[in-house]
Amino acid sequence: MKAVLITGAYGGMGYATAKLLRDKGYTVFALDLRVREGEENIIPIEADLTSEDSVRCALERVKAHTDSLDAIVHFAGIYMLDSLVEMETGAFDKIFDVNVRGVFLVNKLFLPLLKKGSRILITTSELAPLDPLPFTGIYAVTKGALDKYAYSLKMELQLLGIGVSVLRAGAVETGMLGVSTDALDKFCQKTELYSCNAERFKSIVERVEARCVPPEKIAKGSAKILSRRSPKFAYSINRNPLLLLLNALPKRMQLWAIKMVLKDKNKA
Repeated sequence: MKAVLITGAYGGMGYATAKLLRDKGYTVFALDLRVREGEENIIPIEADLTSEDSVRCALERVKAHTDSLDAIVHFAGIYMLDSLVEMETGAFDKIFDVNVRGVFLVNKLFLPLLKKGSRILITTSELAPLDPLPFTGIYAVTKGALDKYAYSLKMELQLLGIGVSVLRAGAVETGMLGVSTDALDKFCQKTELYSCNAERFKSIVERVEARCVPPEKIAKGSAKILSRRSPKFAYSINRNPLLLLLNALPKRMQLWAIKMVLKDKNKA
């Protein structure tokens, strides 16, 4: 029986993928900060990806069941919306620890369980290859860094016969959408430097997130990537046409358009 490790396994995308791969005959090691009761062929493993000791403990728990993995699928991540000059240092460190360092730790420590032909699939974001919007920059920066990390990892692990791909997902029907709305409201209430029109900024975020897809679509895409004999590096699901249109503009026009939308009309 094939075995797969899934991080963020009890979030929307992670759990949908865990169930689908279980149904396809995998033993799923479901790693998350908070886990549920075990199910048939889904083994919960509680771990904090920001702690190397915690990830090492997770490795030992997996090794108690198997000495090899066919795949590692990364869904663990957090969303943050804030000003790059107003956010607290602790928040800056946290999003990098979870979104980037956590992936690095899992891949580094679990590498001995991967064999020739194994796969690593990393969920980044549709924002990763695009120019970020204001105040979502910190999230986009971590996902862009993760994209670059994944490509560098692919360059190295191809020499060991291990494949690496990224899944650049757009908006998905998970709890993340509610988190982004709450984060936006909090930012507009607390910012002291930016008197942006909260409703205008909210309309941009809502348009980006309006075309969301169910997590089951991400699960099917993930399973398809893992089943490919020679998967390519990047796969995209549910790219937003408004973001693509904005990024098709010269950078000067992008900056002007955002400035016109968000500037304080009272100071015009």
